[in-house]
Amino acid sequence: MEEAKHFIGGQWAAPSNHETIDVIDPADGLPFARIARGSAADIDAAVAAARTAFEGDWGALSAAERGRLLYRLSMLVAACRDEIAELEARDTGKPLREARADAAALVRYFEFYAGAADKLHGETIPYQTGYTVLTVREPHGVTGHIVPWNYPMQIFGRSVGAALAAGNACVVKPAEDACLSLLRVAALAAEAGLPAGALNIVTGYGTEAGAALAQHAGIGHISFTGSPQVGALVARMAAEHHAPVTLELGGKSPQIVFADADLDAAMPALMSAILQNAGQTCSAGSRLLIERAIYEPLVERLSSAFSGLRAGPARLDPDCGPLINAKQRQRVAQFIDEAKRDGIRIAAQGTVSEEAPTGGFYQPPTLLADVPRTHRIAREEIFGPVLAALPFEDEADAIALANGTAYGLVAGVWTRDGARQLRLARRLRAGQVFVNNYGAGGGVELPFGGTGQSGYGREKGFEALYGFTVLKTIAIRHG
Repeated sequence: MEEAKHFIGGQWAAPSNHETIDVIDPADGLPFARIARGSAADIDAAVAAARTAFEGDWGALSAAERGRLLYRLSMLVAACRDEIAELEARDTGKPLREARADAAALVRYFEFYAGAADKLHGETIPYQTGYTVLTVREPHGVTGHIVPWNYPMQIFGRSVGAALAAGNACVVKPAEDACLSLLRVAALAAEAGLPAGALNIVTGYGTEAGAALAQHAGIGHISFTGSPQVGALVARMAAEHHAPVTLELGGKSPQIVFADADLDAAMPALMSAILQNAGQTCSAGSRLLIERAIYEPLVERLSSAFSGLRAGPARLDPDCGPLINAKQRQRVAQFIDEAKRDGIRIAAQGTVSEEAPTGGFYQPPTLLADVPRTHRIAREEIFGPVLAALPFEDEADAIALANGTAYGLVAGVWTRDGARQLRLARRLRAGQVFVNNYGAGGGVELPFGGTGQSGYGREKGFEALYGFTVLKTIAIRHG
């Protein structure tokens, strides 16, 4: 069985405790590889390597030189993207087409931040006579990145790509459930010519390696994607050494469909927004709010589509793959059991492919209708292929219902009324609002983040670069 090591200081490093963790294939529930079980000692070594790089070869590079290296890395990832996609598909269970899309997005992140590296400018500020005042943006130094299991490549790209472009050296702790694609990218980073220590990866459990990274005094900024509960812990740990954090913590995102919407255009987006990665997506459109005039016809149309859906292993390229592990499958099943117990209508449910191994963590896609707006299924993140449909009466009711959770990550609005489009876009509490689409094809350039329990700070686009820098003001008195 293949055994992976940490990547520290440009070298593969065995865990200091000599312990490993089995990597489980979600398709059959069986181990197929092992990763290093990182400890505080391994995090110390990675932070020290990153600091050496920042104060040495990596920190000495100009912004243009950093950009060239990131572009070279993007080309190497592009050349290997099928291999990397297959690694991620097996690691996470997602269909191959989705893993290939993630690999293409990773290429695009590195391309984008390669081009942005030398365009991170300061300003001059008009001030008193006899002064010239300017601002410059400088890297934090060493940044920490705790990457979840649902989109390892994409979240690595949008976080680490921006941090490297801004001049930071990075220490990454991927989720123990899915990190093999990132270890492959680390090898490509070395091949691209990134100086030793510019990028370091320590695998292991969140409670061990992740906690050690979050509370390490040598880290100048932490980026975390995960649950609100763990995000709060990470923020408290980072606060002990006054490190800023970027938190992306999930959502219960609404898609609001008005009676005048183009339903033919909406249907594919309504489906894909809950089926992508088996619903294990922070921005999943997991709440479907439908104007009452078209509620039953649209639920009927969705029911027909859901009934034909199939869950299966990645190699079959099904409508959705397995959930990441047994614990997540149990969590999603409990929500569905609760719906049955409370009399919530199961409007439709897909099937599990007959070719799916019996030990896999499969959950048929499920459409729940007439969900009471106060029920936790309408308010809490399920993180599975479960769509909750709720009717609304009018525009004001739709806004109140959409904003009626503790989250505020993404929202979708489907209407032909231009004035209504703008009214809702302004009044919805969400970091991103999509009108007559959902997700805008990924949008590497589009700032991403939320409010409330969806977290704070922004990733993607230029806003991510600003988060990975410190703004310095320089005032020169010259008479």
